[in-house]
Amino acid sequence: DLNREKSRAAGTGPSVPSSIKWKGPLEIVKYPDPKLRAENKAIVEFGTPLQELADEMFETMYDDDGCGLAAPQVGINYRLMVFNPEGSRERKDTEMVLANPEIVSYGEEQDWFREGCLSFPGLRGDVERPTTVKIKAQDVNGKDIEFELHGFTARVFQHEYDHLQGTLF
Repeated sequence: DLNREKSRAAGTGPSVPSSIKWKGPLEIVKYPDPKLRAENKAIVEFGTPLQELADEMFETMYDDDGCGLAAPQVGINYRLMVFNPEGSRERKDTEMVLANPEIVSYGEEQDWFREGCLSFPGLRGDVERPTTVKIKAQDVNGKDIEFELHGFTARVFQHEYDHLQGTLF
Protein backbone atom coordinates (compact mmCIF):
# COMPACT_ATOMS: atom_id res chain seq x y z
CA ASP A 1 0.00 0.00 0.00
CA LEU A 2 1.29 3.44 -0.99
CA ASN A 3 0.93 5.08 2.44
CA ARG A 4 2.89 2.23 4.03
CA GLU A 5 5.67 2.62 1.44
CA LYS A 6 5.85 6.39 2.03
CA SER A 7 5.97 5.80 5.79
CA ARG A 8 8.75 3.24 5.42
CA ALA A 9 10.75 5.54 3.13
CA ALA A 10 10.47 8.33 5.71
CA GLY A 11 11.65 5.99 8.47
CA THR A 12 9.61 4.19 11.07
CA GLY A 13 10.08 2.96 14.58
CA PRO A 14 7.98 2.01 17.56
CA SER A 15 4.89 4.25 17.94
CA VAL A 16 5.08 3.79 21.73
CA PRO A 17 8.12 3.66 24.04
CA SER A 18 9.99 0.37 23.76
CA SER A 19 13.18 -1.11 25.17
CA ILE A 20 13.89 -2.60 21.73
CA LYS A 21 15.42 0.23 19.72
CA TRP A 22 15.01 0.16 15.95
CA LYS A 23 14.32 2.45 13.04
CA GLY A 24 12.97 1.35 9.71
CA PRO A 25 13.23 0.66 6.99
CA LEU A 26 15.26 -2.26 8.30
CA GLU A 27 18.14 -3.65 6.25
CA ILE A 28 19.49 -7.18 6.11
CA VAL A 29 22.79 -7.56 7.96
CA LYS A 30 25.29 -9.46 5.80
CA TYR A 31 27.99 -11.89 6.90
CA PRO A 32 30.56 -11.31 8.52
CA ASP A 33 28.76 -8.65 10.61
CA PRO A 34 29.37 -9.57 14.30
CA LYS A 35 25.68 -8.99 15.12
CA LEU A 36 24.97 -12.31 13.38
CA ARG A 37 26.89 -14.21 16.07
CA ALA A 38 26.15 -11.97 19.08
CA GLU A 39 24.09 -13.13 22.05
CA ASN A 40 20.38 -12.39 21.67
CA LYS A 41 18.34 -11.07 24.60
CA ALA A 42 14.97 -12.47 25.63
CA ILE A 43 11.89 -10.49 24.62
CA VAL A 44 10.23 -9.06 27.73
CA GLU A 45 7.96 -6.42 26.14
CA PHE A 46 4.97 -7.54 24.13
CA GLY A 47 2.02 -5.98 22.35
CA THR A 48 2.13 -2.99 20.00
CA PRO A 49 5.91 -2.36 19.92
CA LEU A 50 6.64 -6.02 19.16
CA GLN A 51 3.89 -6.23 16.52
CA GLU A 52 5.26 -3.11 14.80
CA LEU A 53 8.77 -4.57 14.74
CA ALA A 54 7.44 -7.90 13.43
CA ASP A 55 5.48 -6.09 10.70
CA GLU A 56 8.60 -4.21 9.63
CA MET A 57 10.61 -7.45 9.67
CA PHE A 58 8.02 -9.09 7.40
CA GLU A 59 8.25 -6.16 4.96
CA THR A 60 12.04 -6.44 4.90
CA MET A 61 11.84 -10.22 4.43
CA TYR A 62 9.38 -9.93 1.53
CA ASP A 63 11.41 -7.12 -0.08
CA ASP A 64 14.36 -9.55 -0.20
CA ASP A 65 12.25 -12.51 -1.41
CA GLY A 66 12.74 -14.43 1.83
CA CYS A 67 10.48 -16.77 3.75
CA GLY A 68 12.02 -16.25 7.21
CA LEU A 69 13.93 -13.62 9.14
CA ALA A 70 15.45 -13.54 12.62
CA ALA A 71 15.92 -10.23 14.45
CA PRO A 72 19.76 -10.49 14.46
CA GLN A 73 19.60 -10.47 10.64
CA VAL A 74 18.36 -6.88 10.83
CA GLY A 75 20.86 -5.94 13.54
CA ILE A 76 18.45 -6.37 16.46
CA ASN A 77 19.90 -8.82 18.98
CA TYR A 78 16.69 -10.15 20.49
CA ARG A 79 15.08 -13.61 20.38
CA LEU A 80 12.45 -12.84 17.76
CA MET A 81 11.73 -14.47 14.41
CA VAL A 82 9.16 -14.02 11.69
CA PHE A 83 8.48 -16.43 8.88
CA ASN A 84 6.03 -17.34 6.19
CA PRO A 85 6.72 -20.69 4.52
CA GLU A 86 4.73 -19.45 1.50
CA GLY A 87 7.10 -16.47 1.17
CA SER A 88 4.25 -14.29 -0.09
CA ARG A 89 2.78 -10.99 1.12
CA GLU A 90 -0.55 -12.24 -0.23
CA ARG A 91 -0.52 -15.19 2.20
CA LYS A 92 -0.67 -13.30 5.52
CA ASP A 93 -2.61 -16.29 6.92
CA THR A 94 0.61 -18.34 6.94
CA GLU A 95 2.74 -15.73 8.74
CA MET A 96 4.22 -16.64 12.12
CA VAL A 97 5.81 -14.40 14.75
CA LEU A 98 7.65 -16.17 17.55
CA ALA A 99 9.31 -14.56 20.56
CA ASN A 100 11.72 -16.49 22.78
CA PRO A 101 11.31 -19.76 20.86
CA GLU A 102 12.67 -23.01 22.25
CA ILE A 103 12.87 -26.45 20.74
CA VAL A 104 11.09 -29.02 22.90
CA SER A 105 11.90 -32.04 20.74
CA TYR A 106 12.89 -33.17 17.26
CA GLY A 107 11.32 -35.90 15.15
CA GLU A 108 13.51 -38.85 14.16
CA GLU A 109 13.24 -38.46 10.38
CA GLN A 110 15.71 -36.11 8.69
CA ASP A 111 16.13 -34.81 5.17
CA TRP A 112 18.53 -32.70 3.13
CA PHE A 113 17.63 -29.45 1.40
CA ARG A 114 19.61 -26.76 -0.39
CA GLU A 115 19.06 -23.70 1.84
CA GLY A 116 19.71 -20.05 1.16
CA CYS A 117 20.08 -17.21 3.65
CA LEU A 118 19.35 -13.50 3.29
CA SER A 119 22.56 -12.73 5.22
CA PHE A 120 24.59 -14.71 2.64
CA PRO A 121 23.27 -13.37 -0.69
CA GLY A 122 23.71 -15.77 -3.59
CA LEU A 123 25.05 -18.59 -1.40
CA ARG A 124 23.26 -21.91 -0.97
CA GLY A 125 24.25 -24.93 1.07
CA ASP A 126 22.98 -28.46 1.60
CA VAL A 127 21.70 -28.76 5.16
CA GLU A 128 20.32 -31.85 6.91
CA ARG A 129 17.53 -31.16 9.41
CA PRO A 130 14.76 -33.04 11.23
CA THR A 131 11.47 -32.97 9.29
CA THR A 132 9.43 -32.42 12.49
CA VAL A 133 10.10 -30.16 15.45
CA LYS A 134 8.03 -29.45 18.55
CA ILE A 135 8.48 -25.90 19.79
CA LYS A 136 7.34 -23.55 22.49
CA ALA A 137 7.45 -19.78 22.27
CA GLN A 138 5.43 -16.66 22.97
CA ASP A 139 3.25 -14.78 20.52
CA VAL A 140 3.40 -10.98 20.05
CA ASN A 141 1.13 -10.52 23.08
CA GLY A 142 3.29 -12.69 25.34
CA LYS A 143 0.95 -15.69 25.34
CA ASP A 144 2.73 -19.04 25.73
CA ILE A 145 2.24 -21.27 22.71
CA GLU A 146 3.42 -24.79 21.92
CA PHE A 147 2.99 -26.78 18.73
CA GLU A 148 4.61 -29.04 16.14
CA LEU A 149 5.94 -27.96 12.79
CA HIS A 150 6.46 -30.31 9.83
CA GLY A 151 8.23 -30.35 6.48
CA PHE A 152 9.36 -27.07 4.96
CA THR A 153 7.80 -25.04 7.80
CA ALA A 154 9.89 -27.01 10.33
CA ARG A 155 12.98 -26.34 8.20
CA VAL A 156 12.36 -22.59 8.03
CA PHE A 157 11.82 -22.45 11.79
CA GLN A 158 15.07 -24.34 12.46
CA HIS A 159 17.05 -22.07 10.12
CA GLU A 160 15.76 -18.95 11.91
CA TYR A 161 16.25 -20.59 15.31
CA ASP A 162 19.90 -21.19 14.39
CA HIS A 163 20.26 -17.42 13.85
CA LEU A 164 18.94 -16.79 17.36
CA GLN A 165 21.60 -19.22 18.65
CA GLY A 166 24.35 -17.40 16.70
CA THR A 167 24.74 -20.38 14.37
CA LEU A 168 25.27 -19.69 10.68
CA PHE A 169 25.07 -22.40 8.04
